[in-house]
Amino acid sequence: MAQDRNLDLVEVAPNAQPPVCRIIDFGKFMYERTKKEREAKKAQKAIEIKELRIRPKTNWYHTGFKLKRVREFIADGNKIRVRVLFRAREITHVTIGREIMEKVAVELADVASIEQTPQMDGKSLVMLLVPGAMKGGPEAARQLVKATKVVVPPPEELAAPRPPR
Repeated sequence: MAQDRNLDLVEVAPNAQPPVCRIIDFGKFMYERTKKEREAKKAQKAIEIKELRIRPKTNWYHTGFKLKRVREFIADGNKIRVRVLFRAREITHVTIGREIMEKVAVELADVASIEQTPQMDGKSLVMLLVPGAMKGGPEAARQLVKATKVVVPPPEELAAPRPPR
C-alpha cells in the first residue's frame, strides 16, 4: 500500500503486539518534527544569574537603589546572587555582612525567596535568591538568614599568593 501511494512504511511502536506501522511521507515527518523542536527551543527562556555586589561600608540608602534594579531582574525571571565583598580587615566583621544579607532578604521577601543561604566564598559572603515570594514573609527570611552558620576561613587560605614581579 505504501509503494502504491509513493509513501514510506514507518514502524511507530516496535514493542507493541503486533508491531504498529504507519504509512507516511518520512521526509515531511522529519521536517515537521525538527520545526516543532526549533519552535520549542525559541519558547524556552534561559535563566540568568544577576549579581548584586555590596560592601560592608555601603550606606543602606545607596543599597536601596540597587534593590530597585534587583526587583526588575526578579520580575524578568532571573536569579539574583547577593555578594557582600570584604577587603583587608573587614573580613573580621562577618556579622555586618550577615546583617546586610538579612536586610536584603527581608526587603525582597515579597518577590524573592532564598535558594541558597549565606555562605562564605573566599573573601565574600554569598546568598542566592530566586523569583517567587518567600513563604512566611519577611519574618521567615530573617529567621533563615540568622539560623545559618557562616564559617570564616583561616587567614592563610584568604591570603592570595602575589604574582612574581
